[in-house]
Amino acid sequence: MRKIGAANNYLKNQSRKYLSRAILSFLLFSVILILTGYHVIFQTQNIGLIDGIGFVIAIIWLLVFQYYQRKYYTYKGGRQGEKAVINALTNSLSDEYYLINGAYLNGRGGDIDHIVLGPSGIYVLETKNWSGKIICYGDQWQRPGKKVKNSPSLQVKHNTQKVKKIVDASPAFRGFKVWVEGLLVFTNTYADLCLSNPTVTVLKLQQLHSYIKNQKNNHLTKEQIQKLVNQIQNV
Repeated sequence: MRKIGAANNYLKNQSRKYLSRAILSFLLFSVILILTGYHVIFQTQNIGLIDGIGFVIAIIWLLVFQYYQRKYYTYKGGRQGEKAVINALTNSLSDEYYLINGAYLNGRGGDIDHIVLGPSGIYVLETKNWSGKIICYGDQWQRPGKKVKNSPSLQVKHNTQKVKKIVDASPAFRGFKVWVEGLLVFTNTYADLCLSNPTVTVLKLQQLHSYIKNQKNNHLTKEQIQKLVNQIQNV
């Protein structure tokens, strides 16, 4: 497989940002707690107003640390999921296929996790590294203890339409129908999928390469695939 681009830089930058903020907030919590505790134990032997305020501020910074820590693990997990997809496809698909990672389509919204181009068409991938019981009713998704606000199936359909518009606008493929399909891929081995009428194809990571290889939607030549790669990259 021919790989273009690394894993999404946005997730990398976000995970680093929240890690640094988590470290800073934990240091502030620790310093304030130690200074306040030292003042109570070795000087006043009593918790006064200032000491109480100090403990409250320390607790606030602890809560801030926990918030940043959760955000860090969220973005770190997403990055790990994208890397897992890259490794799985790179090791299982031949050089007939191209893998574009972190594709940014100028003027068409945010990054797309992955785009796979091969003899049978184009596959637009949305990657989720979620664990636990995941419930789907059409485009409504739920995770343990919470409802998912941003539907991943709606996201992959939106991204698929963006890629399809680019391909349909290409003079090289006028009058030729190129298959463009969105795939929602779950990379975490502890994901328990409970699906009811999903509106897109939903796969576990271990199913992904065989699904792509077994499709017979198009019979694109190497030259046509290369033109598609260039078309998407030049947007």
